[in-house]
Amino acid sequence: MTSTLLPGNIVYGGPITAHEAQDYRSLGQYVLDKYKSFGDQVVMIDAVTGVEYTAKYLYESTVRMAHILQKLGVKHNDVVGLSSENNISFAIAMFAGFAVGATVAPLNVTYSDREVDHAINLSHPKIIFASKMTVDLVAKVAKRNKFVKGIIALSGSSKNHPNVYSFTELMSNDKFKTPADFTSPLANKIEDVALIVCSSGTTGLPKGVQLTQFNLLATLDSQIQPTMMPLNEITLLTVIPWFHAFGCLTLITCACMGTRLVYLPKFEENLFLGAIEKYRVMMAFMVPPLMVFLAKHPIVDKYDLSSLMVLLCGAAPLSRETEDQIKERIGVPFIRQGYGLSESTLSVLVQNDEFCKPGSVGVLKVGISCKVVDPDTGKILGKNERGELCFKGDGIMKGYIGDTQSTQTAIKDGWLHTGDIGYFDDDFEFFIVDRIKELIKYKGFQVPPAEIEALLLTHDDIKDVAVIGRPDEEAGELPMAFVVKQAKVQLTEEDVIKFVHERASPAKRLRGGVIFVDEIPKNPSGKILRRILRDMLKKPKSKL
Repeated sequence: MTSTLLPGNIVYGGPITAHEAQDYRSLGQYVLDKYKSFGDQVVMIDAVTGVEYTAKYLYESTVRMAHILQKLGVKHNDVVGLSSENNISFAIAMFAGFAVGATVAPLNVTYSDREVDHAINLSHPKIIFASKMTVDLVAKVAKRNKFVKGIIALSGSSKNHPNVYSFTELMSNDKFKTPADFTSPLANKIEDVALIVCSSGTTGLPKGVQLTQFNLLATLDSQIQPTMMPLNEITLLTVIPWFHAFGCLTLITCACMGTRLVYLPKFEENLFLGAIEKYRVMMAFMVPPLMVFLAKHPIVDKYDLSSLMVLLCGAAPLSRETEDQIKERIGVPFIRQGYGLSESTLSVLVQNDEFCKPGSVGVLKVGISCKVVDPDTGKILGKNERGELCFKGDGIMKGYIGDTQSTQTAIKDGWLHTGDIGYFDDDFEFFIVDRIKELIKYKGFQVPPAEIEALLLTHDDIKDVAVIGRPDEEAGELPMAFVVKQAKVQLTEEDVIKFVHERASPAKRLRGGVIFVDEIPKNPSGKILRRILRDMLKKPKSKL
């Protein structure tokens, strides 16, 4: 399907022609029926333990846990919290929540006490699943919030806390008679919320993004594209956290497509590379920090990565230089970028075989419309004109839970305002320039940090980098860089400043200086947390 330009400079990706998922009684029933249809096919592999799980196992386990949830009092439209790193129990818990018609609210495992408290007060979960890593904190916070009626520990026993059940003990308890057949409640798909995912929180405390059953079902239908490699025939690796929107929605997509999904709970160099080699992984979900690792780390050469055919990269901008380095080094034929937000249920823009210019994030997916708006005047812009990207379509969220004001700011007349600056070219390929809030204003010039970061990452001695604006009375803001050096290299502030000076226009030079750091603060999807860097500038520590 090729994009078309409608009157008023609206770009349209064309209609969703598949309706299998949307026509279902509920998301929960769709997932159950899909797993049932795949039978003994291996659909998930734990790359740490090497254990392989069949669709039949996932189906039976999901039905059993759904039945247990109902016995614990979870009803249609109740909320189930889920705080865990990637593991098989996460998937079973989430799909069981969908099966009973509940809303699932994943929680970031790195959240502090304050953040967990904030997140559960947005969603009000009745039951929270928690892993060994998070159960103590979740139990502590739940004590202060009477709406939480119970916690299910995904691993280990439940003896440490009152009101904590053991997942393993529940699943093996004879008093829960698993029904031979399970029917998910009939959903009001437009209204019923399937997921409450926490937004990235790059500007403050996270907001709860409500994605409806229809948002997810329509997105699943839009994934069925004739140009794509059939997902039921491939082995795909993911290390993207499932509590994050990108990870969670790709997990659901893979489940419904019958993909053989190899997963890791977190990124570890040898495990990641070893999994690609051992399982002959063909495709992987990536974020830019992982791409930089593949492009630059010496350990990569020790593994056979020849099975890799496609790398799908999202969540933050990927530079052309990094892409080229990977293609040259590993020989991956296809690197595809996409662009989406928690608020848009996965991607709205994706590269395909035909539309994959370097630096672009592809073309509109089916079912999506886009307009590019001048942030100052509100005028809808045409080809090759930069403005704020706004999207409309079946995947756009219902709104932020309990936050009408933020919802009305984000969605106006059905259009989601992203806060991202971009444009489309003559072939309707889209390019992201930067976020409105992250643009550095230097003497009236708008300087995109992502552009300077991409340039600095071409330096052999630089492992990672983030660029922000340092406040300056005269210029407004001065571009400055936080730099992580490669191991055992000699690199000075002057070297970095000179490198940019010789390769960038005057407005983009690092007049704000360079600070060497051990790591760049990022959220789980790889997005740079610039507010933390700004805070570091306001409160300089003895050692940054």
